[in-house]
Amino acid sequence: MRSFPRPIVVVSQCLELAACRYDGRTMRAPIVVQLAPYVELRPICPEVEIGLGIPRDPIRLITVDGTRRLVQPTTIRDLTAAMREFTATFLATAADADGFILKSKSPSCGTRDTNVYPTAGAPWPVGKGAGMFGSAVLTRFPQAAVEDERRLTQRRFRHHFLVKLFTRAAFRAARNHEMLIRFHAEHELQLQAYNRTAKRALDRIIALAADRPFSEIMVAYDGQLARSLARPARERATIDTLMSALGRLEKRLSAAEKQELSGALDEYRKGRLTLDGPLTLLRCRAGVLDDRYL
Repeated sequence: MRSFPRPIVVVSQCLELAACRYDGRTMRAPIVVQLAPYVELRPICPEVEIGLGIPRDPIRLITVDGTRRLVQPTTIRDLTAAMREFTATFLATAADADGFILKSKSPSCGTRDTNVYPTAGAPWPVGKGAGMFGSAVLTRFPQAAVEDERRLTQRRFRHHFLVKLFTRAAFRAARNHEMLIRFHAEHELQLQAYNRTAKRALDRIIALAADRPFSEIMVAYDGQLARSLARPARERATIDTLMSALGRLEKRLSAAEKQELSGALDEYRKGRLTLDGPLTLLRCRAGVLDDRYL
């Protein structure tokens, strides 16, 4: 059984971990509870860190002369400078983070769906965007797995987040040429399913690895790996990759085993089965046949 390095995940503290939301509540986020035994969680509440109490009057994002500001309407406080200072200080200490799970719609932690208002007292928003902390995370950690708890309830986004999270952790653990080459071999089929163009570029980097300084190779590989995992894998590419894997075993499978695997792939193609179905069968057959590559 393959072992994985333990990913480091920065998480909004109000998600299952502490009653620090503006209204003094904890928010449900099953993914945080499920991941806890397998990752290193680093909880943070930016709003509490800049001195806001629990509970506290709500804050909101507004646009002033085309610039986003973070304000607390009831007190007329402008919290922009405090939040930017905290964010810069905290993220400078989080360089080893593999992923972030942030609170959706939050003026601090939101990643895409936070309301933006024209003024502090306006009744209706004029658009949506990332919160001030969340925006900085997206800018500073473009390679990391970053999601909010609402999108992680959707199977496609959750699968992509987990693939990216554990892949980033495994890549971070590669500390020499040999370990990087092993990482590439272990993730070859996954990279093929995600982005074949980026995967071919990664193949070329690995082919030249022995002739270049390791630090240089890591920078080049990291950039291409980020491109490879930028979007969820397409279903067609995933099926093609699974068919390629099946082809490795085909001559050693009975007719019934071939039919079972082909049937699982067909059910996945039709949307009647999740990816776990054919993957589990493939792993089982590869284990029985002692196919170390698969």
